[in-house]
Amino acid sequence: MKEQVEAALDKIRPALRADGGDVQLIEVTDDGVVKVKLMGACSSCPMSQMTLKMGIERTLKQEIPGVKEVVAV
Repeated sequence: MKEQVEAALDKIRPALRADGGDVQLIEVTDDGVVKVKLMGACSSCPMSQMTLKMGIERTLKQEIPGVKEVVAV
């Protein structure tokens, strides 16, 4: 599943990079929790939680059925 998550994140990255940010995959747990690190402008942005949940998590859940949640570490 890690490869699928990385491929899905590659689709999201151009939008994040356009705003000076990025996302790094840290871990995919056996129970479907994806742990990511928001980087660049995303790490200090007040909208980062919305980006995480409404952008990254929603996209990953749509593309990969086994994803239950995305959390920032």
